[in-house]
Amino acid sequence: MSKQQFDREAILNLSRSMAKGAPTKPAAHRGTHHAKIDRSKTDFATMDLYQQITIQRQMAEKLQTRDPYFVLHESRAGATTIVDGKELINFASYDYLGLNGLDEVHQAAKDAIDQFGTSVSGSRPTSGERPFHRTLEQQLADLYQSEAALIFVSGHATNVSTIGELLGPTDLVLFDAYSHNSVTTGCKLSGATRRAFKHNDFDDLERILEETRNAHDRVMIVVEGLYSMDGDMPDLARLVELKDRFGAWLMVDEAHSLGVLGATGKGLFEQQGVDPKKIDIWMGTMSKTMSGCGGYICGNQPLIDILKFFASGFMYSVGLSAPLSVAGSKALEIMQHEPWRVEKLQSNGRYFLKAAQAAGLDTGLSAGFCVVPVIVGDSLRAVKLSNNLMDRGIYAFPITYPAVPMNSARLRFFISATHSEEQLQQAVDITAEELRKLEDANFSIASALSNLNAD
Repeated sequence: MSKQQFDREAILNLSRSMAKGAPTKPAAHRGTHHAKIDRSKTDFATMDLYQQITIQRQMAEKLQTRDPYFVLHESRAGATTIVDGKELINFASYDYLGLNGLDEVHQAAKDAIDQFGTSVSGSRPTSGERPFHRTLEQQLADLYQSEAALIFVSGHATNVSTIGELLGPTDLVLFDAYSHNSVTTGCKLSGATRRAFKHNDFDDLERILEETRNAHDRVMIVVEGLYSMDGDMPDLARLVELKDRFGAWLMVDEAHSLGVLGATGKGLFEQQGVDPKKIDIWMGTMSKTMSGCGGYICGNQPLIDILKFFASGFMYSVGLSAPLSVAGSKALEIMQHEPWRVEKLQSNGRYFLKAAQAAGLDTGLSAGFCVVPVIVGDSLRAVKLSNNLMDRGIYAFPITYPAVPMNSARLRFFISATHSEEQLQQAVDITAEELRKLEDANFSIASALSNLNAD
């Protein structure tokens, strides 16, 4: 049995050992139109989904680990945050350029509220739009040298609606195996044939295209500019060559690369020197560098017109509010007028990566920009490590299976331009020290299972 198989079985066994006495799902009745209705099915607590949550909570209590989800923060989460009255160095927020804490951005949002209120109180197609919508969309279009842009109220809905609307059952969508949930959900919604290619393996992508392209009408390739779990990038020039050769659309999700990559933060195309007009669909979110919430699509005018009238996440949602739109506009303006912020972020990313590697930490594929994972392998060990770091003043969130592949659980460190080198070094030193303690104690799923069975 491989280690991966062993760990998977260990998780299942651990869950089973904690689930003693949990209600089991009865076998389905045949001929249900004659059967008595089972009224327990109206109780949400009987659902398998809720049982999973219950088991996880029981496991955490039994193993004396704090639940890492939904931690209550008592201040703005920047380079530091306050939890339970204690200041922590914060590595779990993606305010990459520190613009969310900037007075200039706050004041612009407050002024927008004074003039337009906190909501536009309707969808843009039916109740009209506001000047700040058009201003922000023009800024984004200019940044990517696109004909037009469209902003959505949700980054997740941007991917779901765009992919879901542009493709249909006769089409093919190819996405990186490490793609975000919003991408894979949009692919499912579209009804198109779906194929994942190996992460950043464009020989694999080329092979799939050669095998399948002629069997489909339209083809879309979807990648991320910077991958949020691993902190690495795709080869954009190679992707452009493949999409041109095989007659496909290329969609690039810039959620974690805007404000991060390139000399002035314009993203992957600036970092790699590729003409942005060669990419069919630019997507991004406004919750990172742009200090707000929402998403955007940039491309040619026909693309934007289609989304304006058919993308459900735009058509049937309220328009983006004044404070969020104006904050995003101001953040973009500051990013381009103050390139030192991008330089500082990139310097911090390099510093953290180098320090972590020097300390013997496994940073995986990270290129050392805004995302640096510390891979510990075992999911339970990642949660315990996160707990221990919080006790020592460091807040870093654990990412476990199935969010990442089995045996690659990690702590994910989001780096900001506002972190000091002292904070970065302190985080590395404490992480390395606490991880060694867990390894020396053989703290893992397997050992926890053994201890539970002994009890």
